[in-house]
Amino acid sequence: MTIAQVIAGRSEVWSVSADAQVSDAIDMLARHRIGALPVEDDSNGVAGIFSERDMIRCLHKHGEAALHMKVRDMMTAPVITVTPQTPVMEALTLMTQRRFRHLPVVEGQRMVAFISIGDLVKHRLDAIEAEAGALREYIQQA
Repeated sequence: MTIAQVIAGRSEVWSVSADAQVSDAIDMLARHRIGALPVEDDSNGVAGIFSERDMIRCLHKHGEAALHMKVRDMMTAPVITVTPQTPVMEALTLMTQRRFRHLPVVEGQRMVAFISIGDLVKHRLDAIEAEAGALREYIQQA
């Protein structure tokens, strides 16, 4: 099972510019009810990630002035990425070991999706439930 199966059918990825104000990034997080945004650089590559955790650390350190700072000054970077061919379990292990919850999915230099640990866990649970259902059906027919 690969990341490609998890992201199949997805179309929109919300992102923020590295030059955007932190207040704009916070607005996007709240408006879309998400926990993190990939930060794009000038070449449409992924420069970093701006998350709720970054926002809290930023507000703690700089107070209200943080709202007027640039996302590039508060984002988590460098960013770790995966490809659509990455196995789901490899991505889950990476996220667990490195203690982060979001991963950009890239092909070449272009981001094609942005996944959360919740996306991967849900996909994995759905697969396990389907397998259990198939086994139950097999046993009942035997």
